Amino acid sequence: MKKVAVNASRVYDIIIDKGILDKSGELAAEVLKTPCAAAILTDSNVAPLYLERLEKSLQSAGFSAVSYVIPAGEGSKCAENYLAFLSFLAKNNITRADCIFALGGGVVGDLAGFCAATYLRGVNFIQIPTTLLAMVDSSVGGKTAIDIPEGKNLVGAFYQPSLVICDCETLDTLPDNIFNDGCAEVIKYGIISDRPLFDKLRTTPIKEQLEDVIENCVRDKRDVVNADERDVGIRQLLNLGHTAAHSIEALSNYEVSHGSAVAIGMAIISRAANKMGLCPDSDLVEILDILSAYQLPTSCDFDAHSLDEAALSDKKRSGDKISLIIPFGIGNSQIYKVDVSELEGIFEKGL
Repeated sequence: MKKVAVNASRVYDIIIDKGILDKSGELAAEVLKTPCAAAILTDSNVAPLYLERLEKSLQSAGFSAVSYVIPAGEGSKCAENYLAFLSFLAKNNITRADCIFALGGGVVGDLAGFCAATYLRGVNFIQIPTTLLAMVDSSVGGKTAIDIPEGKNLVGAFYQPSLVICDCETLDTLPDNIFNDGCAEVIKYGIISDRPLFDKLRTTPIKEQLEDVIENCVRDKRDVVNADERDVGIRQLLNLGHTAAHSIEALSNYEVSHGSAVAIGMAIISRAANKMGLCPDSDLVEILDILSAYQLPTSCDFDAHSLDEAALSDKKRSGDKISLIIPFGIGNSQIYKVDVSELEGIFEKGL
């Protein structure tokens, strides 16, 4: 069992192991000190696979459990489901002494976390991610949100979980394309600031070193979150590729998955950085090669103008400036502020 401690506004552990889903109740009881009511949010893909096991584990540890299932997919991270789950919590008499459990990928974690942050002005919240992307990224760090028609993650809160439980065995049931989505976020950490991780990913497939890779990524993110919990400085580095990615997701009506969009976004900004004389040729080749090796896309059908228009509501925009994350080389990405008027030209260079 691997354990990584996060020292943010709430101190909590990320636990990584195989087969620990069935120990979730025991692990939660240790953190919450006393069993309480557990409200589980999950989705239609995950529920048939793991919901019963989590319910049994919680009940064995003394919790009373109720469950709410949303349709799988980004479209469920919406205001309608946010309000519906809040009503479910109220109807089941969930109190501040109780706990919300997120069982699923990033959509479930983001929605459950935002509900936990706002219901009764804050209740306990435990993340049980079941995708690689959620394990290495969205379950850690306290970003919670829902989407609105004007953009992704525009309504949310910083709200840290009480515990994160990563059972690597849940990744065995992922379709290859969903697993590959998570690989994009893993590769991202290497490009941002971790050349040794990047090199490990080139020589050994992620599936052959899952626990070590998850721990490595979580430690990298933990260090950034500890230094900048509210995303006003160094944490922005974690947005590598995300400005283009969020545009691609929106323009595709979310038919392009988040991981695939991030991969394309990293390819776009790396090619742009190379043409701007900032990223060496050899590093660009390595970045594009590793994305292809993990069967991730590096191009899209949208033009620079469309990407630029979709990016105008991006959270990273501040007035007439937007913060891009530029790879100056593998392991050396930096925050690069540009005028909004320059963004279309940068996208053009990267397409």
